[in-house]
Amino acid sequence: MEIIKTIGLTKKFGDFIANDNIDLIVEKGEIKAIVGENGAGKSTLMNMLYGLLKPTAGEIFIRGENVHFDSPNDAINKGIGMVHQHFKLVPSLTISENVMLGIEIDKKIIVGKHSFSMPSIDHKRESKVVQALIDRFQFGLNATDVVKNLSIGAKQKVEILKMLYRNVEIVIFDEPTAVLTPQEIEAFFKTMRELKQQGKSIILITHKLQEVMEVSDSVTVIKQGKIIGNRITKDTSNKELARMMIGREVLLRVEKHYQDYSEKPIIYEVNNLSTKNHEGINVVNGINFFLREGEILGIAGVEGNGQTELLDLLTGLLKSTSGTVRFLGKDITNEWPDTLRLEKIAFIPEDRYEQGLCTDMSIGENIIAGYHGNLDVCKNGILISKKIAEKRNRLIKNYDIRVSDCEGKVSSLSGGNAQKIIISREFDADPLLLIAAQPTRGVDIGAIEFIHQSLLNIQKNGKSILLISSELSEIMSLADRIAVIYKGQIIGEVSGKDASREEIGYLMAGILERSHENES
Repeated sequence: MEIIKTIGLTKKFGDFIANDNIDLIVEKGEIKAIVGENGAGKSTLMNMLYGLLKPTAGEIFIRGENVHFDSPNDAINKGIGMVHQHFKLVPSLTISENVMLGIEIDKKIIVGKHSFSMPSIDHKRESKVVQALIDRFQFGLNATDVVKNLSIGAKQKVEILKMLYRNVEIVIFDEPTAVLTPQEIEAFFKTMRELKQQGKSIILITHKLQEVMEVSDSVTVIKQGKIIGNRITKDTSNKELARMMIGREVLLRVEKHYQDYSEKPIIYEVNNLSTKNHEGINVVNGINFFLREGEILGIAGVEGNGQTELLDLLTGLLKSTSGTVRFLGKDITNEWPDTLRLEKIAFIPEDRYEQGLCTDMSIGENIIAGYHGNLDVCKNGILISKKIAEKRNRLIKNYDIRVSDCEGKVSSLSGGNAQKIIISREFDADPLLLIAAQPTRGVDIGAIEFIHQSLLNIQKNGKSILLISSELSEIMSLADRIAVIYKGQIIGEVSGKDASREEIGYLMAGILERSHENES
């Protein structure tokens, strides 16, 4: 039975066609994965199904009924719910209070045969109702627990409960595993299968093809706003899906050649590094690690455990309250970014648009940003336009940066090509140390392949890399050693060559005992 059907669904933003005549069918009780490159139109399609956007043309049918949504409330009333990548919860409230937010149960008094609502919330009844829902779906939560004390995986279950209480039959998940440990991902897949058994239909938006293969029943591939293929999951492979998305064969895992770096000199050392946030809470708390010449050290962890603050400390954007950072024997603690660049340290920032690029500036201006005083593009304090253009054209060619106009602004580029601007700029500086944070966040499979291979290429040239990433598969593919950060501390380290997802996953969740059991 078709529970969702779209015919010719189209969405335009001015002259740009984000979705072009989309014909999509989701069957009742199936897990439908929707995959595509960054900017392919997946989110636009989901936002139309959830009432956040209105179609320019085309029709949406829910259980055979032609529907028109003006808001998410309209979609919810027709049985469609959406769990966003970034949770929309109130940390100080309980699970039941979050689930019931906006549709609270009022206290009632009964007088004779009549009942009257009181201007106060019946928290006891709310907790009972939500706990019954938790037990029905075997979520293993306590309705009276406060959300701020929950794990990321448990918070995701609360988001799902919000939708289930509103009696949705179709649940849309937008990149649901982005902030989960491997163990939480397995638990999430179990939840999805339980929802399916309860008769729910699920749409899964993800860029992780291995997850698509593991949990979905069917897959729809979107490319440049159009559906280019549908597959039954058991009849396809992640390689075929990648080829459909990119239009060519893609190497899904780079060839990493491990070697022993134990005799190489230590070039970068962080000792007892700490800092506090604006509330006076330690967010980086006594971190220690070192990096040897030519090796890649990966720092893994669930987002929100101090990676961002550690990165800001190491790149001169935040001051430490204690501890030291030394590079080639020199104390560089709390030095400014331009000073660090002069020391031959390069950076790939966590957020390319906030910290790595200026979208209102040209491609050429962005390619020299941070290095605009270098003699190859500047003489006597004056920028040399011809040299900047030569450098821009060389890097566009060497790094396969696809631009419609080389004189245009960075804002005209896709996410992957914008990231390549940063990659080319930092690699071209020939650094001795590269600090790379989330280097492939929000880019498509083809760009991921290119960036991973580029990182390994500079390692082959004897350069050292500190890789900070929430993508565990990325860390495991590239790092020689993997340190795990949890609540602002490095709580364990494993060999990249011998690491297992289970072992790292326990460390990411702050569980030391299980990790040590795996080692023995």
